Amino acid sequence: MSPATARAPRGAGEGFWDGLDGPQRAALRRAGRVRAYRARAPLCYQGEDSDHIMVIESGWAKAASTTADGREIVLAVRGPGDLVCESAVLGSRQRSATVTALSAMRALIVPAARFTAFLDAHPGMWMLVSGTFVRRLDDASRRLQASVSAQGARRLALLLADLADMSARHVPAARDGIEIAPPLSQGELGACIDASRETVARALAVLRAAGLVRTARRRITVRDPGALRAFAEDALD
Repeated sequence: MSPATARAPRGAGEGFWDGLDGPQRAALRRAGRVRAYRARAPLCYQGEDSDHIMVIESGWAKAASTTADGREIVLAVRGPGDLVCESAVLGSRQRSATVTALSAMRALIVPAARFTAFLDAHPGMWMLVSGTFVRRLDDASRRLQASVSAQGARRLALLLADLADMSARHVPAARDGIEIAPPLSQGELGACIDASRETVARALAVLRAAGLVRTARRRITVRDPGALRAFAEDALD
């Protein structure tokens, strides 16, 4: 599966690859190489020096940091077409998070010097990367606001609404809703919203009772994305 699959209109949830035209994609492919990863394989480590960026071709990954007391905080979930491991390269600093494959995946790996040369050769791409940063900062700000102002069920609802929007770009639509594509455990969902696994389990029970989601083992289907987001955003007004 190529990251060009299911190309979506330009929008808030769009991946980096979607913003490239054919010649730009070809140029970036020439600058790098494709590598396959098994599920749960690390793509890069928190604290290491930066020497490459990656564009996910297929599969899903999480970016997480570890606190001083050893607790994992999931900062983001990335999918097909997304740029990962880039902020440390462009900021000339050590990596601030560990990126791990959530599923079997393939990624285009581009050495740091070749990626910056690509951006210099295609100046419009600097704006695309900047736009990616801004959207990610906005997402982080919304998550922080939710963690302060919303209870567990609404924080989880906001996360699931965002994951449903992301999944809808890559998963065929179903009559009964949108299945969350990244295979996240309840513990990982909790690490996304700074909550315990038990809090996530209780929140899922609330969302199921409200008819907003359906669950199975490591599978969550958002039955009504609009209603789920309305439920989540009630606490953010």
